Amino acid sequence: MLAIGVDVGGTSVRAGVVDEQGALLDTARVGTPGGEVALEDAITGVVEELRNRHEIGAVGLAVAAFVRPDRRGVLYAPHLAWRAAPVGDRIAKRVGLPVTLEHDANAAALGEHRFGAARGAGVATLVALGTGIGAGLLLDGRIFRGAHGVAPELGHLCVVPGGRICSCGKYGCWERYCSGTALAATAIELLARHPGRSTVLAREHRGDPGSVTGRRVAGAARDGDPVARLALAELARWLGEGFALVADVYDPEVIVLGGGVSESAPLFLDEAREHYAHAVTGAGHRPLARIRTAQLGDEAAIVGAATLAREETARSNR
Repeated sequence: MLAIGVDVGGTSVRAGVVDEQGALLDTARVGTPGGEVALEDAITGVVEELRNRHEIGAVGLAVAAFVRPDRRGVLYAPHLAWRAAPVGDRIAKRVGLPVTLEHDANAAALGEHRFGAARGAGVATLVALGTGIGAGLLLDGRIFRGAHGVAPELGHLCVVPGGRICSCGKYGCWERYCSGTALAATAIELLARHPGRSTVLAREHRGDPGSVTGRRVAGAARDGDPVARLALAELARWLGEGFALVADVYDPEVIVLGGGVSESAPLFLDEAREHYAHAVTGAGHRPLARIRTAQLGDEAAIVGAATLAREETARSNR
């Protein structure tokens, strides 16, 4: 059975046809519109575009949202139009196919478990560093969603009590120290602490403060900018501390690092591993999780959503 996975994000709706080996055979993409009706029109449009070229048996939607435990609807989507919306039922009615919803990080974790960096692991955690932190957890190969379908929100673990304010309303959340936006914030703080340093990043910030983004900081670090390198060292420190918290709670066999920031992993991941190894409870007397970068890249959620839809449709047809 071929299935379609749709990654519904705040800026784009990306869809792909996925086979049983996890291969992406065809893709379609549109910008994310505002409003529930327009958003569901966009999802239906990319699904129908791909159905015109392939025989499809099921559709999986990977959404940046709290998903109902039955995975038929969305409870809340902070960056999308849905609020208590029966999205799965509405899309299924429009396309005439079984539709399954999943949190985008859970879908990505499943994709990496089936076909990528976490293949075969009994307990695996995905940590996706992007604008914030998304996370997924698999126990014995099955997605763990918690009692109400919203676990695990690892990005909102407190790593710095009384630290930076987070959009969730708390202070010191992990994603405020380990994400693309956090990397930029750290660099700007460091520039303010060291105003006399004549670095490329400092000159760019003086000319245009908005130019200091996480991506730009990573690029400057590659070029040897000392402030950018200090910012990456801070990210590595807090990433390792967060990994230790994750290991203390879940004791995973493998932690997969994904998201856009992971593209710069050679700049910070080895140092983060060292921090993790020292910070974890029982350091030096217990096995450590393997920490690997994601293999499926930004296709992981598409592959995972399609795989989940295929598996659940096959199970319901037995």
